Amino acid sequence: MNLGDIEFTKQKNSKKMKRTVFQVIILGIAIVLLAHLFINFRTYHPYDSNIAMSNKKNTGFIALSYFGVDRLGNTSDLIGKDRLQEHLQALQKQGYVTITQKDIENYYKNNTPLPSKALFLMFEDGRRDTAIFAQNILEKLNYKATMFTYPDKFDKKDTKFLTPQDLTNLQNSSFWEMGTNGYRLEYINVFDRYHNYIGDISSLEYSMMRPYLGRNYNHYLMDYIRDKEGFPTESHRQMVNRINYDYEHLRDTYIKQLGFVPSVYVLMHANTTQFGNNNEVSAVNEKWIRKLFTINFNREGYSLNQRNSSMYDLTRMQPKPYWPVNHLLMRIKYDVGQDISFVQGDEVRQEKWDLLKGASEIQGPILILTTLPEKNAIIKLKNSGTYQNLHVSVRLKGNELGTQQLLLRADKGMNTYISVALSDGYLVLTERRHNQKTDIFRKKMDDILGKKTLSIEEDQRNAEVQEYQTYAKYAPTAKQSAAFKAQAEKRKNEPAAGIDEGALPYEGHLNAGKLSNHLLHISLRDDNISVIVDGKEAVSNLPVSITEAGDVLLGAVWSKNDEGDDVYDAVFDNLKICMNTGMDEDKEKVLFSLELTGWEYMRYQLVMWWERILGLFLEHL
Repeated sequence: MNLGDIEFTKQKNSKKMKRTVFQVIILGIAIVLLAHLFINFRTYHPYDSNIAMSNKKNTGFIALSYFGVDRLGNTSDLIGKDRLQEHLQALQKQGYVTITQKDIENYYKNNTPLPSKALFLMFEDGRRDTAIFAQNILEKLNYKATMFTYPDKFDKKDTKFLTPQDLTNLQNSSFWEMGTNGYRLEYINVFDRYHNYIGDISSLEYSMMRPYLGRNYNHYLMDYIRDKEGFPTESHRQMVNRINYDYEHLRDTYIKQLGFVPSVYVLMHANTTQFGNNNEVSAVNEKWIRKLFTINFNREGYSLNQRNSSMYDLTRMQPKPYWPVNHLLMRIKYDVGQDISFVQGDEVRQEKWDLLKGASEIQGPILILTTLPEKNAIIKLKNSGTYQNLHVSVRLKGNELGTQQLLLRADKGMNTYISVALSDGYLVLTERRHNQKTDIFRKKMDDILGKKTLSIEEDQRNAEVQEYQTYAKYAPTAKQSAAFKAQAEKRKNEPAAGIDEGALPYEGHLNAGKLSNHLLHISLRDDNISVIVDGKEAVSNLPVSITEAGDVLLGAVWSKNDEGDDVYDAVFDNLKICMNTGMDEDKEKVLFSLELTGWEYMRYQLVMWWERILGLFLEHL
């Protein structure tokens, strides 16, 4: 070993020591929390079988699968504990009861009926925080769930993931069953969005490169390992041995650590119409799936499974962390074709609105408007038909991909109105008269806010720098790490033409999981309109032709660019509508406000303050 590798090893060992001390502290806290969870007198009680026997309609069951749970849900994958509780409480109020793996097996093998509203609840990835935050919710609701794990993590001593002993404790609590996502989470045949071949990467490398990846990659068991031209780099026998290895190690690890192999499996990834992206690969997967498991979730997107489904080709819905409860209910409603009552929240405040389409919930100072699938939602402020000159302020916090709009001076049939909207990353002002829509202003939000627009060349350079930095971080030796760092630095310093030099702008694709957060001030008076966005003047005294008084409405519109979801939520925070007589806005008469006052405001601020304090404590623990 050369001196560079010795020094590299010393640095790594030092980092490992610090990380180990930190992990021991975290592990100790987690053990205490887990022990607290398991020391209780609550026991799961299955649904009444007589209820199931009375179900003559054969309504099947829905399956929901959450990636994981944390305290706040501020990540792109993990749902916050409070929102998870909202989801599951709403389902319980609809009459949903949880079913077990054995219930599913009996349903398909023995024609045993299920309750009319049966839920199979799943949590993937085997995270420790999922168990900590979900356990209490399951106990309160008398719900049972399946925890899915990757057994290759059992020996890695990563405190983020549950150990075999943790899993045994979960199972003994009666609220959990065991499932598996497969032996490992790794990716093959990976390309970035500029068609640069990356090859095989771990889940950690994937997370670091994720901002620059497109959709051109595969999961470890889905295909042959291929080169950049798409040709296999392994023979058929090598492919079979590689896949056999994973299933054999999955089987052996679970038997050694838990004493059994879980009965339910989630094949990563879904929706291939078979058991892989290649017929020969699919055949190997299918052999092992039928040999080791009773149930396989092979599809994703829809929640409903019926009698004509195969136990090895079931489907699950994966609720996203940013879904309000009505988003989940809307998706389920149109999957199962049953009536569902949407959550209204503050019913007193809801009385001030007429819901014309979709679903509406008011939580504190926030109104959430949820669309019908692939359509829109609309709500009208009662007694606003005489509103003409207005000051409107609102913070829009729905996803960037989709439309959040305010309709002003609308007639009764909504054939005439002025619309101010954030739509797919643009501020758009529209006039509609006699069923004809005309955009009178349209500008990209990044341009309004003065954010730099990268060129395609600049973005491609950033992508390649990130890839080299990822290789450097996870390189096994100092020599390899230094080589990749040098490549990253070299690529970073290479010139790339910007848009001011004539290069094409990188438009990119809006992320359906990226929430907007923009404060709009709208001033509508007589025949002109002005809009300020986050303190930046976007529109100043723009002429409008619609000057008649009319109603105020809020709208949400699903975007055709959202390929992963057919429901959209517009989020209106602290909406305030005042008269506009030409005076300072603070002195104008308030016509409507969602802003909290008095004790409601104090209580809301105390909750927010406590969450921030708790977050800082946990962050620096």
